[in-house]
Amino acid sequence: MNSERLPVTQDSSPTRPRRRWPRRLLLALLVVAGLGAAGFAVQRTLGSDKPAQAPATAPVLVQDIEETVLANGELEAKKLVNVGAQVSGQIKSLKVELGDEVEKGQLIAEIDPLTRQNALRDAEAELTNIKAQKAVKQATLKQAQLAFQRQARMLKGDATSRADYEDAEATLDTTKAEIQALDAQIAQAEIAADTARINLGYTEITAPIKGTVVYLPVKEGQTVNAAQTTPTIAMLADLDTMTVSAEVSEADVTRVRPGQTVYFSILGEPDKRYYSILRSIEPAPESISEEASTSTSSSSSSSSSDSAVYYDALFDIENPEHRLRISMTAQVSIVIDQAHKVPTIPSSALGRPGKDGLYAVRVLRPDGTLKTRQVEIGINNSVRAEVRSGLSEGDKVVLNEAPAAPATSSSSRRPRGFLGF
Repeated sequence: MNSERLPVTQDSSPTRPRRRWPRRLLLALLVVAGLGAAGFAVQRTLGSDKPAQAPATAPVLVQDIEETVLANGELEAKKLVNVGAQVSGQIKSLKVELGDEVEKGQLIAEIDPLTRQNALRDAEAELTNIKAQKAVKQATLKQAQLAFQRQARMLKGDATSRADYEDAEATLDTTKAEIQALDAQIAQAEIAADTARINLGYTEITAPIKGTVVYLPVKEGQTVNAAQTTPTIAMLADLDTMTVSAEVSEADVTRVRPGQTVYFSILGEPDKRYYSILRSIEPAPESISEEASTSTSSSSSSSSSDSAVYYDALFDIENPEHRLRISMTAQVSIVIDQAHKVPTIPSSALGRPGKDGLYAVRVLRPDGTLKTRQVEIGINNSVRAEVRSGLSEGDKVVLNEAPAAPATSSSSRRPRGFLGF
């Protein structure tokens, strides 16, 4: 069976021409898009736009504000005295215990006085002996004066020789000189007796100030040796007034000066503030004593330059109830500046200041749009800032407003296929 091959024919239907965008329509759309983008930019520049979602805001509040320098401090007794023994010997008795309150002049301890009593008796005996020698010389002086006067009368009547007269005169002068020497010995003996009497008094140790016994390193029967160093018998502290020594860093010390208000809290009472006035700032750090006592080499000087430098700021605080104790840690705040009942905003609402010193702050208006305002800022303690102008109480400022990235911004995002792309 013969199969017939059909001829291949081309489609005779008319071809559809490709649809093209009119050039004028494309130009018109581009112009409209450009005008819209320009209008949006102008709106952003004027600072009035309605965000897609409400940003985090905080109201302007009227309150007190202060700027402070923070420092760590330690409490010390304003008066702290080491009571030592000036003589050696065995402690015969202790009259106080740790924590006792003592008055000035009160007996604290007694050292065995027998050795000092014997030394005093010996000095007094030596003084008595020299005074007796002087009495003998005074009698000899009287005899020498009479002999000299007799020789003088006889010499006028040529009844004696010149030699006998001169011998009587020399004896008188010698006796007077010996009495002067004895007077000097008596003075020395009196000094020795007084010293022995004072040393005997040192065996009774009394309180030099009114205070509290805060340290008692010795016990009854213990022997102390005062030959080389003065042994400590007790330590007394006047706890009615405490001194706080606060370490201020070199970065802040230039802003601190005497007379500023200062307050602190202790670890046991973190919510209670103790107020005082800064008394003084030490001119050099404590490390200067170590640097003066040791010779610094090039390596040590380089290492010391890397360490922090602190200066002690001192102030006093009344402590009538003795709630504050020695060596307590104090969290100290030194008030640099403060203002009362002023408008404030969170510091996080601020950026960098402009050349005129003003800050650009975004404010959320009642209609939901944002407005940029130029604000003058006063005190800024990094938590809240004082508003001097530009805002009113109740205004809501935007916090931490980060600028939107162009790739994810709703104003720059375009639907796929827009304008045929």
